[in-house]
Amino acid sequence: MEKIKRFIDIAVPVQTCNLRCPYCYIAQEDKFLAALPYFMYDAKTMGKALSKERLGGVCHFNLCGGGETLLPPQMTEILYELLAQGHYLAVVTNGTVTKRFEEICQFPEEFRKRLLFKFSFHYTELRRLNKFDVFWNNVHRMRDAGCSFSVELTPNDETIPYIDDIKKMCLEQVGALCHITVARKETDPELPILTGLSREDYLKTWGSFGSDLFKFKMSTFNVKRKEFCYAGYWTATLNLGTGILRQCYCGKYIQNIFKDIDKPIQWQAIGCHCTEPHCHNSHVWLTLGDIPSLDTPTYSSMRNRVCEDGSEWLQPEMKEFLSGKLKDNNTEFTEKEQKAVNRKMAVESAVNTVALGTFRWVRQHTPKKLRVKITNKIKKY
Repeated sequence: MEKIKRFIDIAVPVQTCNLRCPYCYIAQEDKFLAALPYFMYDAKTMGKALSKERLGGVCHFNLCGGGETLLPPQMTEILYELLAQGHYLAVVTNGTVTKRFEEICQFPEEFRKRLLFKFSFHYTELRRLNKFDVFWNNVHRMRDAGCSFSVELTPNDETIPYIDDIKKMCLEQVGALCHITVARKETDPELPILTGLSREDYLKTWGSFGSDLFKFKMSTFNVKRKEFCYAGYWTATLNLGTGILRQCYCGKYIQNIFKDIDKPIQWQAIGCHCTEPHCHNSHVWLTLGDIPSLDTPTYSSMRNRVCEDGSEWLQPEMKEFLSGKLKDNNTEFTEKEQKAVNRKMAVESAVNTVALGTFRWVRQHTPKKLRVKITNKIKKY
């Protein structure tokens, strides 16, 4: 069994959806678009750019759109090309785009074993649109096709009256309670929990699902990370529409890895210079081991459930792969190397702060024609 070399969180640039959930991060900022996204590169280029040889080994990719991930018709071919490279994939989906699931069922069995669907259970929207049958039929379809799956509910105050119905439905359909994540308030820079409940009541209400994902996420939510982090070196974020690779969500730009697929990737760890208020997706980054000094559960435990009949949501190959840690297949930095990374990141952070300050000053204190000319030069620099 091959060990995980890197984790890349892939943003699918789709901002349209067939649901309208009130807790959605796109909905909170009113960013929904009607049009499907434009991809600057084709699926084969993406696959070659993300080959095992270039990335150093077998990786885990998580693909998630701002809207519904599987709406773009190109997604079937993109998933195929990434699986053809030998990687393990997870796809976040609302489970309603039946055509796409039917297409994926035609993949070779060896590909389907390395595919995990993270079905977001948007209970109130599925209830409003009368789409429960569509959702559960697609969950069963991919389970029967040999794919791994996980059912996850985003807790929302409006959903509380339906908790008993949700539990009953999950036990009937997939033999176990769904996992619970933590919704964040995207319009607040501190990214607090999106709820009107106290933290104690929130824990009590949603902790009743016995979800390891919820338990771990709540233990790290709103906790600023100051340890040395390997994001940017062992992990990264990638924009699938442009090919732009970054250290993390708010990390520095690394390079466009689709533009020249023969060029080595210039990995650079973020070290102790994370600019996020807290690791809001700690259930992935930290459980896979971006901060190896932290003792965390495995990522597989964040996704798996053992059903009443003894079966599991994760297929054996996927479960074993996601039970590994990044340090098992990578070399940790020495203390001297960590200091060098932190020095470099400190200098770059200072330069970026000065550049941003200059940009803002120019924007506020110069005539429009001159401002446009100068800001274009700064952007180019």
